[in-house]
This record gives sequence, C-alpha cells and structure tokens, in this order.
Amino acid sequence: MFPLDFPLNILKRRAREGDLVLDPFCGRGTTNFAARLVGLQSLGVDSSPVAAAITASKLVKVSVENILDEARGILTEREALYIPTSEFWQWAFHSTVLDALCRFREAFQEDCSTDARIALRGIVLGALHGPRQKTFPSYFSNQCPRTYAPKPAYATRFWQERGLVPEPIDVLAVIERRAKRYYGMSSDITGAVRLADSRESEALQPESPEARFDWVITSPPYYGMRTYIPDQWLRNWFVGGPDAVDYTNRNQVVHSSPEDFASNLRQVWRNAENVCAEGAKMVIRFGGITDRRANPLDLIKGSLSDSGWRITTIREAGSATEGKRQADAFLRTKSKPMVEFDVWASRN
Repeated sequence: MFPLDFPLNILKRRAREGDLVLDPFCGRGTTNFAARLVGLQSLGVDSSPVAAAITASKLVKVSVENILDEARGILTEREALYIPTSEFWQWAFHSTVLDALCRFREAFQEDCSTDARIALRGIVLGALHGPRQKTFPSYFSNQCPRTYAPKPAYATRFWQERGLVPEPIDVLAVIERRAKRYYGMSSDITGAVRLADSRESEALQPESPEARFDWVITSPPYYGMRTYIPDQWLRNWFVGGPDAVDYTNRNQVVHSSPEDFASNLRQVWRNAENVCAEGAKMVIRFGGITDRRANPLDLIKGSLSDSGWRITTIREAGSATEGKRQADAFLRTKSKPMVEFDVWASRN
C-alpha cells in the first residue's frame, strides 16, 4: 500500500548485485516487485492470505496465453460445488459471474501451485470488486470501492436504493485485458512469498539456509489500523475464507496499547536482525491515523530500541494523500492525514 517508487528508488540507488531483500509485512508485494524489477531475489512474509496471494502473483514467470488457457480450462471442465445465495451475493455479482468466480475459487483451493494458477488467482483478486467503468468493464462486481470490500448490509441498501443491478460481465475478457497488462513481459528473477506471522522467528528464515538478507524494506501496520481482513473480506472469501465478514484479528500485530504494539514490532525487527547479513540496512515507512493518540515517530523509535538495529536517519515522507498509502486507503473519514516517515536503520 505504499508507492512502488519508495522501495524501487532505494534499491536502484543503493543495492548491489546479488543483494537479498526481505519484507516482513509484504502486503501486496510492492517491495518484492521492486526487487524483481532491479534483478534481486526477495522474500515477502505476511499473515494475510490475501496479501500472500497477491504478492505471489507478482513473482511468477508466466505467459499471457498460459494464464488464459488455465482460465478457459477451469471454466470448461468443472462445475461449482457451492455458490453463496444470500441477498448480498445476488446483488453483488451477476449469477453467471458468481458461478465463474466459485469455479475459480474451488479450483484454487484444490491446487494453486503452478505459475499460471498463481497469476490467474492474482488477476481475479484484483478484479473481484471495484467501480463500474464508462468504457469496458474492469471489475466483476456491482458498483464497489476498488480498495476495500463494502459490508453486506450497507452495500445491499446502496445498490437497491439506486437500482444498481449487477451486469453480466465477460469474465474471460477482463482476465485477458489484465493478463496482457501485467504479464506481457516477465523477468527471469522471481522471489518467494510466505504466509506466516513475522513475530515467529522461523517465518523470516531465507529459502536457502546459508543465505542472509542485505535489505529489509517494509511498512508495518500503523497503530490502530487492524481491520485488514474485514476490509478485504471479499478477497479473503475468494482465497478460502468464509462468505461473511470475518472480524477476528488472528495472527495480527496487537493494538491494545502503544506499548504492546511497539513490543510486537520489536519482535519482528529482532527476527529480521537474526537473518540479516553484517551491515544490512532496514528502511521502514511508518505513519499513523488521527483517531489514535500516539505519536507514530515515538512508536517506531520505541520499537527499534533493543532490537538489534541502530537508527541512522529519519526523513519525512509526506502524507498519505500524496500516494495510495495505508492511512489514505483504509480510512473513511476526511480527517487531515498525518505525516509519514522513512526510518533508516543499520544492523548493530
């Protein structure tokens, strides 16, 4: 959820050939994709299955035709075993579209190990819901926000009051346009992603036992922003979650107090330090939200205390409105965004 230029410019200017990159809160894989663009291997770790799936789709090597063949095969060769039938689903997707989505969902639940399926799953996740387009459809849903999934009761009322019925979208056409956009060219450099909790030491272990990371570039959750799974509940459903909003906070950094939050982050930084090379650098983009009475700079400084990392530089990174960043994407209110910071640290 931070701009691609953030990790890309760092790695272009500072990384050396053969450097290994880690993002312990990889989200949608921006750091990992940036590493791939500059020819570096990386590992992304996230506790959200949606985040892990989207990141994985940015790291595969696959052709457009392979993706389309996989999509056609799934739609032709299988029937959906279960299709949600509540009022929300009837208004959210045309029946033919929902049927296709359920076929994809069940196919990926059985096996999503090939590059073609990983890419196809990422494409469908990106197109699952969003605004109606004036030209040709880019999303499968009725009118929706692009970034987060609306809650069922609110969305259903919204559609009914405005007479917005779901349209019969050409699913394969949407997939083809997105496949050509994202997979027209594919780098030989890939990378790895792991669905895991970075507070656990084994989560950050490199793919190769003897390898060590040279860079950690990340943006952890901001204090008070703990609704990632509820805000992504439709995509969470598509990767195997329930067909209703899941409000639990399993495997997420705790937000019970600033002290507990900083302690959780500190554990992640310690785990990262244990798998990094001598002289490794860590860059953290961090900010806050206005309804939490906690200074984000104090929080991130506190989390780095006794973590194995020494702060070397702190730079202002503007506010969330200057890019599609966390505080801009997930907040519903129009409050003035807080300034974000880039915190540079070196391994002690």
